[in-house]
Amino acid sequence: MTRFGIILTLVGLVFSGCNATHQDKQDKDKGGLFIIGGGSRPATLVDRMIEESGLREEGYAVVLPMSSSMPDSAIIWSSEQFIEAGITTITGFNFLPGETPNPTKIDSLKNAALIYISGGDQNRFMSIVAGTEIEQAIHAAWENGALIAGTSAGAAVMSRQMITGNELRYPEYSATFRTIESENLELATGLGFLQSAIVDQHFIWRSRHNRLLTAIIENPELQGIGIDESTAILVRGNQAEVVGEAQVMVFTNPDHSFFEKNHKLGARNLKIDIYLSGEKFGI
Repeated sequence: MTRFGIILTLVGLVFSGCNATHQDKQDKDKGGLFIIGGGSRPATLVDRMIEESGLREEGYAVVLPMSSSMPDSAIIWSSEQFIEAGITTITGFNFLPGETPNPTKIDSLKNAALIYISGGDQNRFMSIVAGTEIEQAIHAAWENGALIAGTSAGAAVMSRQMITGNELRYPEYSATFRTIESENLELATGLGFLQSAIVDQHFIWRSRHNRLLTAIIENPELQGIGIDESTAILVRGNQAEVVGEAQVMVFTNPDHSFFEKNHKLGARNLKIDIYLSGEKFGI
């Protein structure tokens, strides 16, 4: 299908498909999370997302592109692989900063089988949805059994404590932290699906170990989950399964160890686990 054809499909669904309800989800347990570490999405990963959401049987997907600086394009790019996999019941809602959301769109969001949050800037996304009906609708969909998915910035927003990507001591942007220092990591509030874990993305490919180590030393109650590119974790209840091509690294600070000297951070007995596709761990 051409990009023009995709646009027509999406536009048509906004007006005709998104009022459909997903009533049987009312009787199911809470939904799952499909958290992608960014990069390319292998077909097997997309197929697993479709399978877990039940889209081949019924329901529809909604793309939320507000992390992106090019939201219309993000809807198209995010939808292409779903459409190639035979899923045409997919649309996108680009909610604008400060707008009063259309009630029909909010209702459609609540009843979606899959909500997919695009990459971009997690701070941009949360500045639009935090404390709004949009955020409430995302949680309502999850409560109804929907799969909430996101990649890159869409992965970062899944936790209650969200890494913003900013370094407080070194404000010029870098793809990775150069040091492990106190009062350098900036955290903000995310969507809160993961209460006791914090997510980092593009993890191994961009060598973001220092950033996540800083997070668990300064916030030892949190489990640090670093998801590499083309890789995801599927979260159901208190268990996560690795899906995709690379690895997931999990950092914990079981002794709540913390030392500091001249802003440099130290710790003892930190625990590091590296999980491969198909393996599971507690969350």
